[in-house]
Amino acid sequence: MNPTALRVLIVDDEALARQRLADLLAREQAVEIVGQIDNGDAAVKAIRDLAPDLVFLDVQMPGRTGIDVVREIGATQMPATIFVTAYDQYALTAFDVAAIDYLVKPFDDERFELALSRARRAIELREIGALSTRLRTLLDAPTGTPAAASAAAGRGYLERIAVEMRGQIRVVPVEEIDAITASGPYVELHVGDRTYLVRERMQTLEERLDPQQFARVHRSVIVRLDRIGALLREAGGDYAVRLKNGKQHPVSRSRVDQLQRWIGVLP
Repeated sequence: MNPTALRVLIVDDEALARQRLADLLAREQAVEIVGQIDNGDAAVKAIRDLAPDLVFLDVQMPGRTGIDVVREIGATQMPATIFVTAYDQYALTAFDVAAIDYLVKPFDDERFELALSRARRAIELREIGALSTRLRTLLDAPTGTPAAASAAAGRGYLERIAVEMRGQIRVVPVEEIDAITASGPYVELHVGDRTYLVRERMQTLEERLDPQQFARVHRSVIVRLDRIGALLREAGGDYAVRLKNGKQHPVSRSRVDQLQRWIGVLP
């Protein structure tokens, strides 16, 4: 252990995102990764127990979000923070002034280097007190302000999903996804004639997709509602949806009525 190393905690519920940050940090001199955390509850404990110098903190996590973590720890007790977010359409001005920096997924190596450099400089200059004040402003912002809008981004919906293909990270816009199906510990994103494999749980994706656009019609299937061409009743009383591209997916009987409401068949 290098006593002069920058002690960094990574908090992100996506395994690929954590690995991406870990790989980038591994290239840096005088950096020690003290932990990798995948949820807000564990993040609170790790920040208190490990006392890192710097936290890369995912804003959008199911359950306790990054903003919730800051609120639980308290602005004055938070280490230097770099927010990580997938939602650049929100009012990110508050993140920019409340934290040392923020990274919008997917970010490139140069953008990461800039954020880390800013963090090192702020920590070396002992600017954490000023950062605490700015974080407190973010937490205390009244509804309707840019800061409040940014905090609300923590509960926003996915607009794109990063997938790894042959050692590269590809970004799939959510609006292009026809359906999502479970495949063991993975999910498959069906986009036209292509299928992308992502290590994620169906429940997590369901919580992070806009329910006005996507519906979970089966324990192993989520479909985009505007891609549904027909609801089919099959032999034996089973149901299925046929998408406009001709592909079919099963529908749980317990979800049939809700699906019919979603597509306007039932009031």
